[in-house]
Amino acid sequence: MLSRRNLLIASTALLGAAAAPAPKRAGPFVKREGMTLRKGGAPYRIAGTNAWYAAYLGSDAPTGNRDRLKREFDRLSDLNINNVRILGSSEFSPLKNSVRPTFRNRTNRFNEKLLRGLDHALAEMGKRGLTAVIYLANFWEWSGGMMTYLYWTNGGHYLDMNDPAHPWPQFPDMSSEFYGHAAAVRMFDDYVRAVVLRRNTVTGRRYRDDPTIMAWQLANEPRPGGSDAAGQRHMKAYLAWIDRTARLIKSLDPNHMVATGSEGTMGCIDSDQCVADAHRSPAIDYMNAHIWPQNWSWADPKDLAGTWPTVEKNTRDYIARQVAIARKLGKPLVIEEFGMPRDGGSFEPGTPTTFKDKFYELITGAVLDSVRSDGPIQGCNFWGWGGEGRSQHPDHHFVRGDTGYVGDPPHEPQGWYSVFDGDASTQAIIRAYASALKAA
Repeated sequence: MLSRRNLLIASTALLGAAAAPAPKRAGPFVKREGMTLRKGGAPYRIAGTNAWYAAYLGSDAPTGNRDRLKREFDRLSDLNINNVRILGSSEFSPLKNSVRPTFRNRTNRFNEKLLRGLDHALAEMGKRGLTAVIYLANFWEWSGGMMTYLYWTNGGHYLDMNDPAHPWPQFPDMSSEFYGHAAAVRMFDDYVRAVVLRRNTVTGRRYRDDPTIMAWQLANEPRPGGSDAAGQRHMKAYLAWIDRTARLIKSLDPNHMVATGSEGTMGCIDSDQCVADAHRSPAIDYMNAHIWPQNWSWADPKDLAGTWPTVEKNTRDYIARQVAIARKLGKPLVIEEFGMPRDGGSFEPGTPTTFKDKFYELITGAVLDSVRSDGPIQGCNFWGWGGEGRSQHPDHHFVRGDTGYVGDPPHEPQGWYSVFDGDASTQAIIRAYASALKAA
């Protein structure tokens, strides 16, 4: 099976931040109330996207482009998007598909340029009334992730994803050793404290006091393992890590929600019980689900028409399973990642998106049905916003140093799941969904 993701501030900076204008809109924090999300007493429903690269665009470095960052957030605002899920960590790694530069290396001196990029991204989001979900680690290799924390603390051992010498599921089985590795977890905790307690150098506001942030996420797609055997072996440590880390964040920041970043059942050794246990902690505010028909072998990119009935049935069934768990726990659910290839499996902007559009209508329709019937689904975030970004290479591979960021992370073909600025039909579905969500 393919994988999906297969501080101190100088005193002069603080003085500059104190004089910086605050975002136009502060407003209350998004909170959980039963199976709903609320903001200022009103329902808060999510019409969202993913833009992993936001802090990179926001950085004052060769990797950055603050003018483009503003343009992309303007485009999202025009689509009535209200929430963006972004990367808040990356680790300097030997893994061949990992991005650079990174938020940190193995020392506790973190990359101020990228952290200021995150500051700028949050400041620009706040001006537009957008909220952020920030994930603080990654189960997969493309940002360094848990495998890199292990590498730093286990004597230099690691596996590369998709290494023919170590086929699936050896990478996720090893990556899941992270939860029980005390030294690796301590290093991660240090980074969590630094980010959650950070003061934004643009707005002067501490992150924990910034309502632009909707939620912290423990990680992108944390799994207890790839194989059933590893999942069972690491389950106790996995569940303990979720509860302990969520409580740590809450102790530092009582204002914001905390979520796992989980895919749902598919990322929990196909066990609904695993999902329920992973989200049972009172420090976890809401559930997540990710849905990837091609990655999960439901869709054939060369025969999207022929495999569409399977995609539709399996998607509806998968959503129903996650909804049942959310109802059992009495918590909200957000479908925070979903994607579908362009017609023929093309990665090129401007090529048709017939079945991508059908899939977006399927997901957004499920959200609207739930909202209208007081169900637990509170919104969705498509993956991902490519905007004006374009692949810089004819083979659509990402090369370290590329700055044409699209929605797809570095380990994936650039354009696989991206929504580009010229994708009019897909954007029309997104805009219609956002409008319907406001009226629901």
